[in-house]
Amino acid sequence: MAGCAARRALAVGSRWWSRSLTGARGPRPLCAAWGAGAFLPAATTTTRRHLSSRNRAEGKVLETVGVFEVPKQNGKYETGQLFLHSVFGYRGVVLFPWQARLYDRDVASAAPEKAENPASHGSKEVKGKTHTYYQVLIDARDCPHISQRSQTEAVTFLANHDDSRALYAIPGLDYVSHEDILPYTSTDQVPIQHELFERFLLYDQTKAPPFVARETLRAWQEKNHPWLELSDVHRETTENIRVTVIPFYMGMREAQNSHVYWWRYCIRLENLDSDVVQLRERHWRIFSLSGTLETVRGRGVVGREPVLSKEQPAFQYSSHVSLQASSGHMWGTFRFERPDGSHFDVRIPPFSLESNKDEKTPPSGLHW
Repeated sequence: MAGCAARRALAVGSRWWSRSLTGARGPRPLCAAWGAGAFLPAATTTTRRHLSSRNRAEGKVLETVGVFEVPKQNGKYETGQLFLHSVFGYRGVVLFPWQARLYDRDVASAAPEKAENPASHGSKEVKGKTHTYYQVLIDARDCPHISQRSQTEAVTFLANHDDSRALYAIPGLDYVSHEDILPYTSTDQVPIQHELFERFLLYDQTKAPPFVARETLRAWQEKNHPWLELSDVHRETTENIRVTVIPFYMGMREAQNSHVYWWRYCIRLENLDSDVVQLRERHWRIFSLSGTLETVRGRGVVGREPVLSKEQPAFQYSSHVSLQASSGHMWGTFRFERPDGSHFDVRIPPFSLESNKDEKTPPSGLHW
């Protein structure tokens, strides 16, 4: 086959991308099958072809959306950088970077094991290192195709009214690690479909990338900084299942004459092996500074029992926790099932729940 159909697919929810992209010497066109949720580098930018394969539905039209760039090994991506997510396959645009502390227990320095406590989880000492993440917008056209793999309303806030448990979400807002970005360029002046794209970014063909931050984006980032800020990332791998946790402080509310502190946490599960496994149970332990230790067990996560396979290796979700104390810790395990019916437990790296010292009123909506 010639043209787009001759290249290897970059499919939503999988790791199928052309390895030659990272070492390519020249730009390569990026094509999308609209409505099919699949992407691939193309040999031509002018032809349209109907595809019929196991990766795409019959009769979907492939259209060029941009040209791949060589991923950055050093340095940061700028505001306005278009990209394809290397794991979940969606198109997005970078809004601004975050400098986080990554606590990777897989590369932690060897240290004598300590007695179990909420902070150490009976494990080795972990030193954090600086790692770049990005606040991004997700193309709304791709959200339906990744909804079973990644929640597209990952960023939630406390609502500012009497109901202390009420939340609201910003659709299509995500946090992406530097290594998950496959950058590309486009001649389209509105290449990403999201209600905030044109409100946050302005097309300027003299710039590279040609999308610059509007004052509304800078103001929104400044006003909502305490509730958006990504500061700590925790990662651990057990039997080739990697768990990454990112906690966020959401604010405090008064309920029944007491203070209730809220956090959200985003979890990504990745199968680094070719064997198929399915998440069956979760087991959490939640320690509060007030001295309480709560145990939570249940089936699956957020009402699902995701299957992680070579074709669909990752699953990402967000949840929330509240304490009647200004800080605490969480840790636990996920129980997975193999095809032969056997089970194994995967450790969830322990992470701190810390409130902001300079407590402010959480936002009640999008602040401009």
